[in-house]
Amino acid sequence: MMKSDKRTVIFTSLLCLLPMVFSVVVYQSLPAQIAIHWNIEGVPDNYASRAVAAFGLPVLFLVIHLFTVLLLLNDPKREVGPQTLRLLGIWIIPGLSVVLIPVTLLIAMGTNIPIAMLVTLMVGVLLVVIGNYLPKSRQNYTVGIKLPWTLSSEDNWNKTHRFAGYLWVLGGLLMIVGSFLLHNDAANFSLIIGIVAVLAIFPAVYSFFLYHRRNGKI
Repeated sequence: MMKSDKRTVIFTSLLCLLPMVFSVVVYQSLPAQIAIHWNIEGVPDNYASRAVAAFGLPVLFLVIHLFTVLLLLNDPKREVGPQTLRLLGIWIIPGLSVVLIPVTLLIAMGTNIPIAMLVTLMVGVLLVVIGNYLPKSRQNYTVGIKLPWTLSSEDNWNKTHRFAGYLWVLGGLLMIVGSFLLHNDAANFSLIIGIVAVLAIFPAVYSFFLYHRRNGKI
């Protein structure tokens, strides 16, 4: 691991734990039970004690972050892989920790935050950013659309990621617009599920089609 990677990992790991500072400040104002998950109707369906929500969630984000970093920095094709997407993969969990944990605690204290709109907006922005870099990514084992057909053919990988890139940007823009136009939690979450399903299925079908066309089966 290079020195720059070590510094990035240390900084982003500390960033995962940064919400603990906010947790300490507001801890006495938190209710005994805090909603940490909402269903498609925007109704809380899972709760945690205030200690777990305030201090356990940042640790959970840190564990997920370190596991992600372990995969990204030990990819055999890391040097030829998409460096920008790799960096995005390193920063995404810390970014979510800094935003989502304080929002969760603020909602528990009675602050009116439209969680469905916020999540839809964040996912939309993330899709636009990732979609912008997907066409520039090269074959690797940790970042991208890793299918048997994309991993077995560089041409299939490149064409699939170019197609997916445009699709993800479009899907992200639709989510961003939808987050402001839809004022119903169920509609926001349905929009996320529908668009993510399309973004996952269509590139896979396209890659499968390219594989069979290349082998003369179509």
